[in-house]
Amino acid sequence: MNGAESLVHSLLKSGVDTCFSNPGTSEMHFVAALDRVPGMHCVLGLFEGVVTGAADGYARMVGKPAATLLHCGPGLANGMANLHNARRANTPIVNIPGDQATYHRPLDAPLTADTEGWARGVSGWVRTAMDSKTVGADAAAAVQAAMIAPGQIATLILPSDSSWNEGGIVAEALPRLPTPTADPKQIDDVADVLRRGGSGNVLLLGGVALSEEGLELAWRISQATGVRLVAQGSNARMARGQGRASLDRVPYVVDVAVKAMADTRNLILCGSKKPVTFFAYPNKPQTSIPDDAQIYNLARPEQDIIEALTRLADTLHCPKVAAPNNGSRPEVGRGALTPESVAATLGALMPDGAVIADESVTYGRGFFSNTKAAPHHDWLNVTGGAIGGGPPMATGAAIGAPGRRVINMQADGSAMYTIQALWTQAREKLDVTTVILSNRKYAILLGELANVGANPGRTALDMMDLGNPDINWPQLANSMGVEAARTDTADGFADLLAHSLKRSGPFLIELLI
Repeated sequence: MNGAESLVHSLLKSGVDTCFSNPGTSEMHFVAALDRVPGMHCVLGLFEGVVTGAADGYARMVGKPAATLLHCGPGLANGMANLHNARRANTPIVNIPGDQATYHRPLDAPLTADTEGWARGVSGWVRTAMDSKTVGADAAAAVQAAMIAPGQIATLILPSDSSWNEGGIVAEALPRLPTPTADPKQIDDVADVLRRGGSGNVLLLGGVALSEEGLELAWRISQATGVRLVAQGSNARMARGQGRASLDRVPYVVDVAVKAMADTRNLILCGSKKPVTFFAYPNKPQTSIPDDAQIYNLARPEQDIIEALTRLADTLHCPKVAAPNNGSRPEVGRGALTPESVAATLGALMPDGAVIADESVTYGRGFFSNTKAAPHHDWLNVTGGAIGGGPPMATGAAIGAPGRRVINMQADGSAMYTIQALWTQAREKLDVTTVILSNRKYAILLGELANVGANPGRTALDMMDLGNPDINWPQLANSMGVEAARTDTADGFADLLAHSLKRSGPFLIELLI
């Protein structure tokens, strides 16, 4: 058995049965091993950013890592933007870039790179498998490391001679390391704050606090104490829909965020961090939280968040309460395409159990209010701000949650970074509806020009313009095997969305907004 074969066997024994890949020459023995060793679902992406973004979306739905297969240091570099997003989402990934043979590295061949150095910026654990005899054990250690709470990227670099040399040894799965619990003082301090009451108490939720179980506990605590529930601005996965607590998120726009959080007197963090602005702006605050607010940590992201919420609810003797009523399901939008009509149609038509992969950026900031009374669904955000996360995230989510319709609400400019994901969706016959919000400009950057007080002229505005020439999204989708259509009305969107939800496989809708 060679090292690559021991790698695949060891990954499977550790529960990793899906590999998103874009291989090159240095990884051919790994590729051959994936062929010889049954049990691994191999998914090809035509760009490494699709590979890493799909691994992110997959793990968010399944709760365990996929493996990636990337071509040396440059392949890792191509995938790093979505590894950055995955790191911000605390997503477990076993990230496997190939590398030059150990004895070839000193010759500085063209693909030789500082692969370990590049990997450290997006990984919580990095190792190079220097010997075929240790590859299996290294793989088991990588899976264990990826699953350390709240989840992280474990990068195992695989030199080609460690793959092809004989002597590989299959490693058994290593036990999952225990998740630490919150200190009793954390619980007691928060309980004391909530017993005192007051209108300025805010419980800021992130991570698994936004799961169905976490939201149910938070809702009980809120109903008993009056604490306001708020979600982080961007979240890996958030349970939403009728019967689940509907939370506002900390807004993106700094002035709006400051106003929304102005009454905060006691900020209680639960799987979250103190909000900061995406960027620094001249003469504007760096956080939406008032300077005189007191901050408490109920549970840090690496602690057992559900256990902490349970202990807090028990300490406060919070009774069981009725599920929240989020109002009536919205009616299908009519007339012109607006953020409100698009969101209403989404809320009216999405099936029970849908997964929303959201990279709607500027246009979609109001989507939450009109989808809170939709059927049960999960909402996935691009968490790290690196654009191009939406299409691959939707792809991975569809593989991780078969039988559930994935709807990718997608800005047009961001989609062009990883549009190759459509090809993978067609190849894998995935139930993904991609809704392209086609305003033919980088709208978020126009807003940022105003935020920083810049006075743009023609050259600057041209760099925000995607309309010269116009991108023909239906033709682009068709070329990759995905059926597509476009519309410029809310009625047309309703018809096309309904059509896509009745059929199997991928479908793209271009909204001319």
